[in-house]
Amino acid sequence: MKSKQYLRTGEGENYNYAQDHCFIKLSSRDTNGELCIIEDTLKPGFHLKRHHHKVMTEVFYMLEGTMELIFDNETITLSPGDTITVPPNVWHEAICVEGGKMLTIFKNGEFDVFLEGLSKMSEADFSDAELMKSYSEKFDIYEE
Repeated sequence: MKSKQYLRTGEGENYNYAQDHCFIKLSSRDTNGELCIIEDTLKPGFHLKRHHHKVMTEVFYMLEGTMELIFDNETITLSPGDTITVPPNVWHEAICVEGGKMLTIFKNGEFDVFLEGLSKMSEADFSDAELMKSYSEKFDIYEE
């Protein structure tokens, strides 16, 4: 068993993308792929495209700002302190117009490994729709 891991504010593997800056607070590598926790600073204009997961459960806990979660027949606005659990097979989309901060917990998913792979991709990779589709699906992320 690994020793305890203690991460302070601003610590953890981090990936600074155009729409958000993610800090890995608990890696799925340390939980046998069962759990990962990500602190996510959402930049103004953040938009997570409509998608679903076949296996993974996603828990959003809003820390700062507001974010809209859009489902097939409902839109929920998360404010600081709000939590929502999105089970497998539920289509969802997220929009954070003014920016914010949240914790996202992924059960039965390796979202941190997904982010690591994205950080190594080139602009050409990102513009290859088939490559991005297959890469996303490898990590249980299915878009329309």
